[in-house]
Amino acid sequence: MVDPIRRVLVKQPKDAYQNQARVNAQSPELNYFGVPDFDKAQSAHESLVAFLTSSGAEVHFLPLDDATSLDSVYTHDPCVVTNAGAVLCTMGKEPRLPEADAMKVYFESIGVPILGQIEAPGTLEGGDVVWIDERTVAIGEGYRSNAEGIRQFKELLGDLVDEVISVPLPHWTGPADCLHLMSNVSPIDHDLYLVYSRLLPVPFREYLIRRNIELIEVPDEEYDSMGCNVLAVAPRKVIMVEGNPITKQLLEAAGVDLHTYDGSEISLKGAGGPTCLTRPFLRSAE
Repeated sequence: MVDPIRRVLVKQPKDAYQNQARVNAQSPELNYFGVPDFDKAQSAHESLVAFLTSSGAEVHFLPLDDATSLDSVYTHDPCVVTNAGAVLCTMGKEPRLPEADAMKVYFESIGVPILGQIEAPGTLEGGDVVWIDERTVAIGEGYRSNAEGIRQFKELLGDLVDEVISVPLPHWTGPADCLHLMSNVSPIDHDLYLVYSRLLPVPFREYLIRRNIELIEVPDEEYDSMGCNVLAVAPRKVIMVEGNPITKQLLEAAGVDLHTYDGSEISLKGAGGPTCLTRPFLRSAE
């Protein structure tokens, strides 16, 4: 999850949102914290894409699909990428269920293999999946990903992994809001994670420490502004939502090359940071 991104899938607001009227209508239904401004969202997203391109990533764009909602701008969640292909998710948020089908059609069009799909009553969302290394994966178990979804995912992976760790997530603000494991954990390098420990189970936090992973703590005052949602485009090279100066300073002190973007429309209002807005499907150190 930290090797250089070679290929990444995004969906532009102009295709996810389509127009301001649709944004106005769907935002309350999807439990957004505010109504995004269509033009500002598109401009901010273009800035994010420009950074990805400048970092050497080949950027792919999911096309417009009337079956999907505003949330389809968050391309990280409808699938999980493994070394054997994509696992399509069954989303825990019901309005997002059509997104996996749209992603399947696109991946098949460019030759990305599909390993399988999580079937109901199992649920799984990409934001709950953290690869500790190529053979160890941690999955948040909460309102978006359940025990049955995790069981199916482990079965699909088979001998691709040695260990699948279920990480219980807290109730926090309830089932209507989005709390993924990656809301509280962002890998920055193989041995460096950004975390919000107040929402991490003690056994999982201690596990990371035993793995000799250094933990940088996000301060309380920057959690709601998505200080913990940071995308590594390469080891110790990241992009994050602007407006989190303490977290920014802590990362820079650890030698992290850090870039920011305006997340006021595409991130804060829909609760999806740079990790959520991107689905890397090829990372390689070579």
